[in-house]
Amino acid sequence: MSVYYRPLPIPHGRHPLAGGWTRFSQVEVLERGCPPRISDIVPDEVLAALTAPRADLLGLTMDTPRVMGIVNATPDSFSDGGRYDPVLHGRQLIRDGADILDIGGESTRPGAAEVSGPDEIDRIVPPIRALSPEVPVSADTRKAGVAQAALGAGAAMINDVSGFDFDPAMAPLVARAQVPVCLMHAQGLPETMQDDPRYDDVLLDVYDALEARIRRAESAGIPRGRIVVDPGVGFGKTQAHNLAILRRISLYHGLGCAILLGVSRKRFIGAIGGADVPAERSPGTLALTLAAVAQGVQVHRVHDVRGLVQGLRLWQAVSDIEKAE
Repeated sequence: MSVYYRPLPIPHGRHPLAGGWTRFSQVEVLERGCPPRISDIVPDEVLAALTAPRADLLGLTMDTPRVMGIVNATPDSFSDGGRYDPVLHGRQLIRDGADILDIGGESTRPGAAEVSGPDEIDRIVPPIRALSPEVPVSADTRKAGVAQAALGAGAAMINDVSGFDFDPAMAPLVARAQVPVCLMHAQGLPETMQDDPRYDDVLLDVYDALEARIRRAESAGIPRGRIVVDPGVGFGKTQAHNLAILRRISLYHGLGCAILLGVSRKRFIGAIGGADVPAERSPGTLALTLAAVAQGVQVHRVHDVRGLVQGLRLWQAVSDIEKAE
């Protein structure tokens, strides 16, 4: 793509943004090697992609922000590995207001080693089986064999942090299962992705990479309405890369899919906010989440569901007052 159009969200714009809670009248036009410019003119096909309501996800409408609670069935997660029973923790997240649970058995933190498929299955199948009758469950895995076992245990969505790059059998599996999938962008593998990540233009490079992943998924038989995209903050990206994406994250609405954001407790939050311990990064996570909500981002993958739900309720209350006025 040579010209990119980023909607500039405002409360009372002419056009609805992705059929959601905010609107826009103008776009920021982005081209490689050129300064950004603001325009009132949007090509018809771009406007259609930016304004169309997003398909429901696991029975949830995308016209309000949704919260995905993280359940790490791993001993080595950067934030909370091995610190809780996954089933009990998942039930607490449901009580706290999670719309979806994302259950994973392999840490993909920087430097993490790959986990064998059987070990990953042993970790995630019991909590999926226990929790899926209570709330929609997504399985966080890169492996088709693990995804197959997760779906058999009751998972209703696959969250592939490799965006179908890791296992060529994943796309056909998801297509046959007819379940939604989140395709994330990552540069490199967890073991080495933070060694020296480089981009020509991270915002646009990630856009192009996600667009290519969507086309590959569609070629495999997965309709765009079942695809969610995640720009992969923290996955093969420096702090500067992360901030560049977050400042202009509304660009990714042009892909025509719901957007998932996973910034919860990431290292750069601690670096900027002065919190060395991951569990102390919830305020920074909430700040970034609300900034993304203001740009129309629909799904937010977080550890601290209770705090985020409270923040969203206050944001929505203030927004309603502003609309009424």
